[in-house]
Amino acid sequence: MENFVVSARKYRPQGFEEVVGQEHITTTLKNAIDNNQLAQALLFCGPRGVGKTTCARILARLINHFEPEGPLENLAKLNIYELDAASNNSVEDIRSLIDQVRYPPQEGKYKVYIIDEVHMLSNQAFNAFLKTLEEPPSYAIFILATTEKHKVIPTILSRCQIYDFNRIEIADITNQLKGIAEKEGIKFEDEALHLIAQKADGAMRDALSIFDLIVTFSSGNGVTYKDTIDNLHILDHDYYFRMTDHCLSENLSEAILVFDEILKEGFDGHNFIVGLSEHFRDLMVCQDEITIPLLQVADSVKEKYQQQAQQVSVSFLLSGLNILNQCDVNYKTSKNQRLHVELALMKLAHLNAAINLATVSPHPAEDKKKTELQKEEPPKGKDEEPVVANQPGKTSEEVSNKLVVTPNPPKKESSNSNRTRETPSLNIPGEEEPVEQAQEEEETSASSPFEEEDLYKVWDAYFEHKKGSLASFESMVLKKKPTLRENYVLELAIKNGVEINILKKMEEDLIRYLRRELNNSQISINHIQIEEKEGENLYTDMDKFNDMAKRNPVLLKLKDRLGLDPEY
Repeated sequence: MENFVVSARKYRPQGFEEVVGQEHITTTLKNAIDNNQLAQALLFCGPRGVGKTTCARILARLINHFEPEGPLENLAKLNIYELDAASNNSVEDIRSLIDQVRYPPQEGKYKVYIIDEVHMLSNQAFNAFLKTLEEPPSYAIFILATTEKHKVIPTILSRCQIYDFNRIEIADITNQLKGIAEKEGIKFEDEALHLIAQKADGAMRDALSIFDLIVTFSSGNGVTYKDTIDNLHILDHDYYFRMTDHCLSENLSEAILVFDEILKEGFDGHNFIVGLSEHFRDLMVCQDEITIPLLQVADSVKEKYQQQAQQVSVSFLLSGLNILNQCDVNYKTSKNQRLHVELALMKLAHLNAAINLATVSPHPAEDKKKTELQKEEPPKGKDEEPVVANQPGKTSEEVSNKLVVTPNPPKKESSNSNRTRETPSLNIPGEEEPVEQAQEEEETSASSPFEEEDLYKVWDAYFEHKKGSLASFESMVLKKKPTLRENYVLELAIKNGVEINILKKMEEDLIRYLRRELNNSQISINHIQIEEKEGENLYTDMDKFNDMAKRNPVLLKLKDRLGLDPEY
């Protein structure tokens, strides 16, 4: 029985032309070999499984002009010496490597040293390696490989020619898997291979490992979409399409039932929210033909996305993404995580209704009145005179001569009230109630007279209402009694700037309360600062202590026991 070889080893590239998704690297290395411009130290950095070590072995074979004889496994024969820096990261290991570098190759022109996971070397090992790395023998070439370039010290980076490997595109991984499946005679579905490529996250080695797993799992020696999602425990796209349809149709019950079905299948609510966010993102991508290439799904699934994208508005997607993002952020801190997700689904199910409600005018009565006026008023040209309705016994010319435009009289305003723009009113003689008269009556009704006694009762009521939430400084200001002046101006004597600042903080709320309780919209407050007598303080240290002692009588005992004087 022949031993099984995993696809990652069996189909490892033997030449640069077989390397997938790294054309910018392979082209540069081939040109460097052809032009004899290869640096003495190279740093290959990038994610896992993208071909760093493979490219290093291919490079070593090509510079020595060795022909490939099967997989690149017998490295010593090709003058390739590999060192795993994760387990050989001490100064002694590097010194042993430097001793080997002194001897020229027995066969071929170059000796190539590949140090994998070079970022794991200690600082002392890096420092011991610096001199040899910068000035190695003419026959020695060092290739350093790492997944974390930022952990390599700058003095090493400055001595290397750096090559950044990219994550392999989903389409490239899918095509490579198709080629391998055809060589092996394995039946496959495009959606399944595309899903494996997505799960690999840009790593070809991971994609080949998953591919082998699915082939082993499938009873019919094939790779199907159903077997793939079952084995990898991935939610089917159909769940997201169904959930979106229920949210669009405002069918909350079905949306909750679909989520319950997902939980019974053993999927995590957090993964579902993340997947639904990605689904909304893909629908957003399909809104414009320019961004459709960003949709990384199989062609059959892409058609479903385009169909559903035509039914969804951008407003729904943007608001939905915001709701899902908040659910994602707060999921782990939620005590009832299922309810947390269901609340997000409730918001999504009523999102269209909220959007439609927001587009309706907030003043429907005014809009209706404007519409009626527009219907009654006949259209007029740019230079035409206004059309006046016919009056019995009078010609239109006589009526138009009696049309008088008068400005409204300015309203009496307080210093704190908002000013209104003076707009001209259109009055026609013969009307029963002119606009000015209605405005005067309305203003008079909102300015009921009152006496000082009424003022003091409301003032004390405000103080009692706010007493529990007021500080001592604020209480002292409200204890003052105002004097009622003309035009309902309340004059309040203020000692200093501190009391003025206190009054300004509560002035707006105080005026609103007085106007409402006294039914007078003209009330305003005018503060007059009086001269403060020498030596008079607003709030002494003793006052502060007495105030605190009222709240906590224990302070008096503490003061007497310790012999304290609050004045010092």
